Amino acid sequence: MTDAITLANKIFYEATGMDPVRVQAIVDRELQGSDEGELYLESSVSESMGVSKRKRALSFNVERGFGIRFTSGESVAFRCSADMTEAGIQKEAQTIKAIRDSAAGTIAVQSSDIIVPSANVTSLYQLDNPLADFSQQDKIKLIKTISDYVRAQDPRVKDVSVSMSGEYSVIQIVRPGLPPISDVRPLVRLNVGATVEQGGKREEYSSGTGGRYGYTPLFNEAVWKDVADEALRVALLLLDAKEAPAGEMTVVLGSGWPGVMLHEAVGHGLEGDFNRKGTSAFSGRVGQQVASKGVTVIDQGNIADRRGSLNVDDEGTPTQENILIEDGILRGYMQDRMNARLMGVAPTGNGRRESYRSAPMPRMTNTFMAAGQYDPQEIIGSIVKGIYAPGFSGGSVDITSGRFNFDMKEAYVVLDGKIAYPVRGATMIGRGPVAMNQISMLGNDTRLDPGVGTCGKQGQGVPVGVGQPTLRLDKITVGGRGGPL
Repeated sequence: MTDAITLANKIFYEATGMDPVRVQAIVDRELQGSDEGELYLESSVSESMGVSKRKRALSFNVERGFGIRFTSGESVAFRCSADMTEAGIQKEAQTIKAIRDSAAGTIAVQSSDIIVPSANVTSLYQLDNPLADFSQQDKIKLIKTISDYVRAQDPRVKDVSVSMSGEYSVIQIVRPGLPPISDVRPLVRLNVGATVEQGGKREEYSSGTGGRYGYTPLFNEAVWKDVADEALRVALLLLDAKEAPAGEMTVVLGSGWPGVMLHEAVGHGLEGDFNRKGTSAFSGRVGQQVASKGVTVIDQGNIADRRGSLNVDDEGTPTQENILIEDGILRGYMQDRMNARLMGVAPTGNGRRESYRSAPMPRMTNTFMAAGQYDPQEIIGSIVKGIYAPGFSGGSVDITSGRFNFDMKEAYVVLDGKIAYPVRGATMIGRGPVAMNQISMLGNDTRLDPGVGTCGKQGQGVPVGVGQPTLRLDKITVGGRGGPL
């Protein structure tokens, strides 16, 4: 299998006619003195296809371009272009130089070292192009097979949506005076949605899976049937669900995807830029108790094949395991290079960007809570009166206050330790720092989501992973139309 450096050189130099020596010379000359300056080259091919209401949708996209950045103190000059030529790079580099020269003398420039990955680092994922695994006809045939399968399971099925997508990105990071760093990033995803109807009542639910690998696992019948069955199971469950109760009560969250609450309500608040600027509820609290004892939160970008994983981040820093909260104590934040330097700490491999059109900033990779000691059934059995929620959907959070609002798509009322009945329309409302201190039991079943997460920040979306064990929140507000429990 060809290595990442060879693939990157073929795409960025052999295919374009650019000379790597001359490109390096441009970077050395024009970005000299930058704190975190780099030339970011990217080539990306992506496709998506799907069916809904028996209508097909197909798309194919090819993108190639570069972003160039010069940083000085807290100031950033950034330009991007799809003109992948030496002249195009030189033009944008000179524009960068003009921008920074106009502010000369206002900010002191400091040098900083880059962490360079070892040449023999083992890749966390395959380097092959997933789009070449199967023909388009084979993919469309699979999508139709999945759609027909769901429709055949129950007469209450009124619509099925099935989508499949793949992406193959190659990037190279060129810094002044340093060897280029390259990475090759495959990504696939399968999503199945089921809409059901009974007695004039209509419900829908979607399920998915994916990761940094090829399409082959998605063609495995056991895999796609699990995804399809899950979508239909929850959709049918909601047909018989009662309106969710409202009020302050005990809530138990399931393992895996409910970790999206941790991601939104806590994870964003632990990103370096918010804390450097003092706008996070966790700002200035390193070394302090910010969660219940036993709670450990980790961001780890070096888990093989995971959707949120990267060999190196978008600044060239190797990804790693970062313990953010340990036994309830805040240990640190997720950092890109600029915020790390300004805060006097090391970068953590969390500098990420949506594409060459964007400058990097601190972002999560795979963020999850470590396992505890309790059996999940024991945690559910501890509820006298409350909610068990194994499935989440959308939500929102305010980073400054930590206030959040999440929809518990699959949820049940629990009475005297036993699941009583399903509910719909349940919303969990609270503040991240407060909720972290309401955790009283942690299950031994930590798992990551099935590989479907996308995180948005300042208009940029990047693939991420979330996860947690089953956990009990002793007291939290639940919104619903069913009145008090």
